[in-house]
Amino acid sequence: MYHYYMFNKPFGCVTARRDGRFPTVMDYFKDLQNDRLSPVGRLDRETEGLLIITDDGKWNQMMTHPDYQKKKIYEFTVLGDLDPMNLQKLENGILLNGSDIPTLPCKITVTARSVLSEIMPSLPSEVQAAIGRNRPDHPVTSGTIIITEGRKRQIRRMMKAVRCCVVALKRIAIDDIVLDENLKPGEWKEMQNNCKQ
Repeated sequence: MYHYYMFNKPFGCVTARRDGRFPTVMDYFKDLQNDRLSPVGRLDRETEGLLIITDDGKWNQMMTHPDYQKKKIYEFTVLGDLDPMNLQKLENGILLNGSDIPTLPCKITVTARSVLSEIMPSLPSEVQAAIGRNRPDHPVTSGTIIITEGRKRQIRRMMKAVRCCVVALKRIAIDDIVLDENLKPGEWKEMQNNCKQ
């Protein structure tokens, strides 16, 4: 019988089995003593949120293969002003640095606009140190983005292409699997097999 775990990945750990510098997501599953467990896809070290861990290799491949275009929803906060023109560029598909194929269309909803001084206390200290030289009144935009691809650091690169810098990123859903709001960063729970689609 296969196992499926919903994990709320915390900031600062890497999606890997072993790493010489940082804690890994698999460190959180050591007590299960199941060597067949693997993450479904990846989240970069600075990205938080929904990560599924399973020993079902076939299902893992289906969830991550580009052909299936699984919908992934993220909450984001960027330094910069996402104006209507840049939003349209991103939603229509944009060329990323180092790629000659534009991203697939996506859907972005802006939920808040503020300034850096308002959001700074909520950011990890590592991020605060990296962006601390910006003006306190630097514009900040928050929202949700829905993508169907999984290119390396895709959302960060998309935002950079319109002169915005991601300071917070959290995946909240993959298709109809939604992160349980009661799971704190670093916590996980077993999911039912009905996640097989």
